[in-house]
This record gives sequence, structure tokens and C-alpha cells, in this order.
Amino acid sequence: MPARRAERIIAFALLLAFPTPAAAQAASFNVRAGTLGQALIALGQQAHITIGITDPRAAAARSRGVHGRMDLRQALAKLLAGTGYTFILGAGSVRIVPTVAERPRRQPSPPKSRPAPPVVADDIVVTASKQRVALSRFGGTAHLIELGRPDLSRLGAQGSEAILARLPVLASTHLGPGRDKLYIRGVADSSFNGPSQSIVGLYLGDVRLTYNAPDPDLPLYDLDRVEVLEGPQGTLYGNGSLGGILRLVPNRPDFGGYSGFASAGGVKSRHGGTGGDASGMLNLPLVAGRVALRAVGYASSNPGYIDDVQLDRRDINRTDMVGGRTALRIDPGDDWDIEIGALAQDVRGHDGQYALSTLPPLKRAASFAQPYDNDYRLGAITVRKRLRGVELISATSIVQHDLETKFDATGFPGTSGPQLFVEDIGITMISHETRLSQPNARGEGWVGGLSFVHDIGEVSRKLGPADALAPLSRLRNELTEAALFGQYSYPLTARLLLTVGGRLTYNREEGGLVDEAADAAEPKRETLRFSPGAAMTFQLAPKSVAYVRFAQAHRAGGLAVSDGGTVRRFKTDSLSSVEAGVRLGQLSRDRLAFSASVSHARWKDVQADLIDPTGLPFTTNLGDGRINGFEVEAAWRPARGLTFELATFVNESSIHPTDTEPPSLDEGDLPNIADAGARGAVQFERQLTPGVILGLTGSVRYVGKSRLGVAPPLDLKQGGYTQADVGARLDFGRIGVSLDFTNVADVRGNRFSLGNPFSVTDGDQVTPLRPRTLRLGVDAAF
Repeated sequence: MPARRAERIIAFALLLAFPTPAAAQAASFNVRAGTLGQALIALGQQAHITIGITDPRAAAARSRGVHGRMDLRQALAKLLAGTGYTFILGAGSVRIVPTVAERPRRQPSPPKSRPAPPVVADDIVVTASKQRVALSRFGGTAHLIELGRPDLSRLGAQGSEAILARLPVLASTHLGPGRDKLYIRGVADSSFNGPSQSIVGLYLGDVRLTYNAPDPDLPLYDLDRVEVLEGPQGTLYGNGSLGGILRLVPNRPDFGGYSGFASAGGVKSRHGGTGGDASGMLNLPLVAGRVALRAVGYASSNPGYIDDVQLDRRDINRTDMVGGRTALRIDPGDDWDIEIGALAQDVRGHDGQYALSTLPPLKRAASFAQPYDNDYRLGAITVRKRLRGVELISATSIVQHDLETKFDATGFPGTSGPQLFVEDIGITMISHETRLSQPNARGEGWVGGLSFVHDIGEVSRKLGPADALAPLSRLRNELTEAALFGQYSYPLTARLLLTVGGRLTYNREEGGLVDEAADAAEPKRETLRFSPGAAMTFQLAPKSVAYVRFAQAHRAGGLAVSDGGTVRRFKTDSLSSVEAGVRLGQLSRDRLAFSASVSHARWKDVQADLIDPTGLPFTTNLGDGRINGFEVEAAWRPARGLTFELATFVNESSIHPTDTEPPSLDEGDLPNIADAGARGAVQFERQLTPGVILGLTGSVRYVGKSRLGVAPPLDLKQGGYTQADVGARLDFGRIGVSLDFTNVADVRGNRFSLGNPFSVTDGDQVTPLRPRTLRLGVDAAF
């Protein structure tokens, strides 16, 4: 070991020399997330403990910190979780040592073959794999956003918008919070919300959030991480995962000690109003080591920035959100783990967030305000059981989702004067999944289970003058889905792993007009489909992998009942994809991380929710599509506290109409998917004094051009803009103060060419970026 490095280690150990309390004595700890070296210094000062380190790489590892009242063993375990290091507690001192790496199981191979590289202890685990596979062994494209305390306070209120800003490959419709459809890897069906199943599966932990509803846009408060798996994910997640899945992983109730977190911020948008956000979290152990409760509450108000010149109203598109979630965790013993959770959230948009290109910037004219509401309720119970080498997980949930939208429908055929359109949607969904798996960081073993979804949606539509609305229709759609799935991974050699799996899914759909006679037969449709999948991974090094993957997913065909009572039958669509990629290194330990993938997908009988010439929705099959994609992600840490990130993608897609599709449909690109996109970011962190740390961030994101629809008059351009954001944060230990600017260049751009379906064919609707916005925030942990 070089003399200089040895001197640093000795000096570091001496710096942490303090009198040692009893290990079982409870104390209050407040150590922020950051490098392990800084975290251990803070812990040593707060616990008055002597800490020794012999591995020079330990100081650069990342720690999530520790907050709350607990004994020293619990504090050390939390501080070192996921770092690749553990502790040895002696009489008067603590020694930090590397965690023993998992040893690979012996595999039959020629006598001279080398053993498989071990899974490194601090490897990131992809929990969405349903087998807890290490990222260095995962055969597919995965994006993991780990959320520390600074992220939760600064980005929490932004919800899905914060994820979109981090991942260029993720796209959205930009109708407004609580109204958007999400897309991953160029897989997009249409710009309109309707009865067809969403093509991105949304999950909170192991609980399904939606079936055929827009993204509820849950804020990111008190989350451990966000996981995005690019699709299709038909084997593990079934119908509705053509594009992939987005999984929010919440922090679970902690038996170890009391803790809390609070944040608040004030927001001001240029050319617009003011707003703010606030959140609070409390973790309460109710019975030592057995029962704990965790509760999160939040509220936010995003200022408006669009004016209506006809109604003489300013900053009309303000959005308010209030909500919270709770989780009660019970450990009844014998390796059982029960968690009962509830979530409630209300989103209210005071008006649409679109403007008119024919008027001055950020202006529009309408006969009515066009507000919307999204009220979301969720109750869930998740049961876990550890057996010998096997894990049982069973998750059951019920969702009540109510959406109300109002549009200016002036000019609707057969009417005169100002007309208001009101749509109320009520969705009730029950979902369940039970699975058994062999958790294995190497990716070996198996997972198998069953799932069930029952979804009922009722749509009520009214039209007329604001004071004399007349019923237009009441529609009802009911879906039942049951599936069996399984996946098995077998090591062919010490480095080569083969994975095969499939999902057998039964679907039943029925629907009709609610006002029909009770004895009228409802149209029904049943389908049975199988979704296969296979992958091959090759271990290049302990934290590097190359893979090739084939996957398929379906969305069941069904019935779309029009307002006139006409039943439209749309066929099952299926997406098959071949993907190859490579992933090298991880920033949790290495200075350089790199990943790249190339994919080709065939999409047969693309389902899409469209609008007819009057502006009312209907569902049909567009034709056959093709998507080619290439994406790269890289991160580099040239020095401690300094990180550079780069992500980019290129997409090429097309849709080929069939003879049975709408005659106006022309061959062209799929909607809402940019031809290219990129993001560059830099993060800098420096300790100013022993108790103060400065963090600086900056990012630039380019969103390429796309189109709203696939045929005139909806073949409207959008995208093609660049947005830059900067921010700073001072961390004082328990208290943090942040200052963030979004869209610092005050770019207008056009995110989305739709705001009102009844006048979108005029071709003058634009959704401008939020103007330059300042947020001043403060957060505290206790």
C-alpha cells in the first residue's frame, strides 16, 4: 500500500476516536446520505465511538444515512446497508470490513473453466425482477433512480414529471397531472385516454395502481427508489406491459426506531402565479420489533401561467394536489411479514394547460373554464413469508378511481351557442398476485405464480349549455383477467445464463349502455393468449454483463361502446421485441458506468383510443407497427463529489394501415414518440465546514420532434425543444435548504399539440413548457 494512502487511513481512524457507549444504549442519530467516509465521521461524532477502516475504497462508497432513535448496532446496520461493508463491534471500538461476497454455486464445466465472477456485495438489486436479481446479472434494460433525502424534498412534489426529466426514454402526453399517459422505449398507441389498457404497468411496491386509467401521478415522497423496466414484460407482468413497467418502491415501516421527515417550498413561475408544497413523514414503532406504522402526508399547488383572453382570467391552469398514504407492518414471527396499506390522493386542475398558437404566447380563448379532477383511493395488503430458499409474496388491492373532465364543446354538430361537455369516469379495480420465487442475486432459479384483475369502468357524458346539461350517454365496461406465469433461469456455464418463461392469460370483457333494459344481453368477448419470453446473459466481469432478450406481451381485444350505442370490436394486439445490450460498472463502486442497448419490435394490430370528427372517443386497431431503438447511458465520477451523466436514444418507428382500418390513416411514425432525445447532467458536492455540505446540480434535456396523431387532421407536430435546470442545496445535518430553477432559459416550446379534443382539429393548440420557475425549499429530518 502506498505510504500516502496508509497515512490517510490512519488519520481517518484517529479522527473518529471518541469514548464508546454501550452498544445497546439507544441514542438519536441524524446522519445524511452521502459518501460512507463522511457518514462514518458524523456517526462517530454523534455516538462517541472509535471507528476503524482498513479498506481505502470504503470512504468513497455511498451511504443512505440514518435518522431516528435506536441503538448503535441498528444505526450501523442502516448506515452500511447497500454499501458493500459491514461492521465488527468490539469492546471500545468498531471496525468496518467488506461484506463477504456471495459465492457462486458449483456448475458442471470442463476442468479448466474459470469460476463465475462473484456477485459483489454492494451491487444494486433489481427488485422488479421478482427474484431480487443483481443489476450486474439482469438481462434487460433497467433504469433505477435511487432517492435520497435531497431528492425527496426537492423533487417529491413533481411526481412523474421528475422521472420524465431524469429518463429521456420515458415520454408522456402532457395533458396535466393526473391525466397523462406514459410511454417507454417508443411504444405509444395514441394521445387520447379511452378504454384500451395502458401500455405501461404502474406499481406501488408489489401493488398494481391502474389498468386502463391515466397515470395517477403519485408524488415521490418517502420513496426508496424508482425502477423502470423497458418492455415488453409479458412474462412477469402480463397484459399492459408492452412498453414496460414503472415501479415506485416506498420506504417500509421500520421496527428499529422513531424517525420523521418534513419539507416545504415556495414556488414562483415567470409570467405566472405563486404556489408551494409541503410534506411530512412519521415512522412509529408501536410494538418493539413487531409492529410499526409509517404515515406520509403532502399538499402542493402548482402556479398557473396561461391566460384566457375571452374569459378575462389570468394564470388559469393552476393545479392543486393533496394526499397521503399509510402502512402498518406486522411481524407475527416465524418469518412472516404482513403490511396493510392505504393511499388517498385528490388532484384538481383549475383549467387545461394548453394555449393557442394564433394568439400571443401563453394565451388562449374559450367559452368555458375546463377544469378536471382525479380522485384516487387504494387499499392493499401484502403478505410475505420466507421458507427454505423460497420466498412467498401475496399482494391484494382494491382501487377506486374517479375522474371528471370538462371541455368547451362549442360548435358540436347539431347544437348552437356555447356548449359544455362533461365526462365522469368511475373505475373500480380489484387485483391480486401470489407468487413463489427463489431470490437469487445471480439471476438463477425460478419464479412462478398466479394473478387476477377485475376492472369495472362506468362513463357518464353530458352535453349542452352550462346551466342545462343533457345526458349524452352512460357506458359500462367490465374486464376480468386471470393468468398463470412462470420463469426459470439455468446456468449453462459458469458465465452463461439461460432464462425461459411464459404467461398464460384469460380475458373476458363485456360492456354496454347502462340505460338499456336490464334484460338486454351485453356484448361479451373472451380470449386466451400465451406470452413467451427468453433471455441469455453472459457475465463479462463482476459488475458487467452482456445480454440478448426476446419478449412478447399482449393486450386483450375487447369492446368499445360508442355514445350512440354502437359496439366496436377491436382485436388483441401483440408486441414482440428482440433486444441486445451491455452494461459495464456501477457508480455505487466504480468511477465509470456505461450501458447500451439496441432493440427491434414488431407490433401487430395496434390498439388505439382515437376521436371521431365530433370529438368523441372511440377505440380501434390502427394496423401493424415497427419500432427500432438505440439508447446509451453513461456516468463518470472523475473525483470525489463530482459526477457527470449522459443519456441518449434514437427511435425509428412506422405504422402500416390494413384494409380494415380508418381510410384516412396513412403510413407514418407512431404518435408521441420523439425521433431522438438526450440528457446531460452534472452533480457536485463539497464539504464547506464539518457541519455544512454544499451540493450543486445542473442538467440539460433535449426532447426531439414527434407528432400528435397518425393521420390528418391530427398529424400535428410537437416537441423539438431543449430545457435546462439548475439547483443548489446546503446541508446542515438535520436541516437542508435548497434553491432550484427549472427552464432557466425560459423556453416556450410545444410539449403536446392537444388540450381540447373538440377543437384540436383546428391545429392551433400547443402546450408550452412551464416558464422559468424558482423554488426555495427547506427540509428537516428527526
